Amino acid sequence: MKFGTKAIHAGVHPDPTTGAIMTPIYQTSTYVQRSPGDHKGFEYSRTHNPTRSQLQDALAALDGGKHGLAFATGMAAIDCIVKLLQPGDEVISTNDLYGGSYRLFTKVYATYGIKFHFVPMHDMAAVEAAVTERTKLIWVETPTNPLLNVIDIAAASAVAKKAGALLVVDNTFATPYLQTPLELGADMVMYSLTKYMGGHSDTVMGAVVVNDDELHQRLSFFQNACGGTPGPQDCFLVLRGLKTLHVRMQRHCENGRAVAEYLKAHPKVEKVYWPGFQDHPNHAIAAKQMRDFGGMISFVLKGDRKEDAIAVLEKFQLFSLAESLGGVESLSGHPATMTHASIPAEERRKAGLSDSLIRLSVGIEDAEDLLEDLKQAIG
Repeated sequence: MKFGTKAIHAGVHPDPTTGAIMTPIYQTSTYVQRSPGDHKGFEYSRTHNPTRSQLQDALAALDGGKHGLAFATGMAAIDCIVKLLQPGDEVISTNDLYGGSYRLFTKVYATYGIKFHFVPMHDMAAVEAAVTERTKLIWVETPTNPLLNVIDIAAASAVAKKAGALLVVDNTFATPYLQTPLELGADMVMYSLTKYMGGHSDTVMGAVVVNDDELHQRLSFFQNACGGTPGPQDCFLVLRGLKTLHVRMQRHCENGRAVAEYLKAHPKVEKVYWPGFQDHPNHAIAAKQMRDFGGMISFVLKGDRKEDAIAVLEKFQLFSLAESLGGVESLSGHPATMTHASIPAEERRKAGLSDSLIRLSVGIEDAEDLLEDLKQAIG
């Protein structure tokens, strides 16, 4: 199947009881058994739920994986992955990543004896230099949030395999529509389903997709034992969102290009971060491993003044100022005080994230209206 057909059909099937073409919301906590241990595959909804099972199968199919696991939030998905580690293990992560991931790594798991190294991953030599005999996990986020750096997944896979470590790719910005990390050598693909996969800003969820059976069993154990599982209503909403992922992502990419080109030509804009530009430092890698360049854009105004950025954010009418991204509506954000506030200012600036940076999640509205909004807000 081609991707659009997969998005609608793969991993799901009509309800066997009624023939309902849409997966029902199995709003139940438990399931009747004929005799102790004699049941229909479902015992308790923390462990399994029919709505969640179909979502997990659909997620696996879209990524070309064997197994999908859904979680109550993207952070619960990350938490489950880090539970694969032991005290004394080391993780190499990109230095430009989502603030919530950084907070979980440094404020929670570092206190349990797991060591985290944050390096610029556009240079694989820096990754290799950070490898030790204790390296067990390499954490890639590509494109990165919010500087839109692109990391070579195949090259990272080669480093991970040589080190005997697992490679995780946070594929939230790209989605499987734009890139499929498992095909490039990743061991695990992680998502905040809250973003593009759900796509309608109406639910919070996360996911992990893997191929390896043993790895799936370990993650499934943590998923059930620790209980970070989503409810059936949320699973239903993401299942519905997946059916239009391909058409939404196509429009996000088209609008993203229009917005990026407008900003780059604007006399008041100093710099635009978008991997579709040929002068983007990682453009060649993006063109190699991605099918298009997405709808996430960051930019800095000339003068690099925080107060100027805030003035623009306050003037936006269509680019609503809000946390999150990836919905049908366009959003704007100020990473330094919002999504990345948990990263110390010194670390943010070292990675290139200035206090005046504005991040845009370009929605699927008419591009002309979005450009008009930019025009009136920036001046």
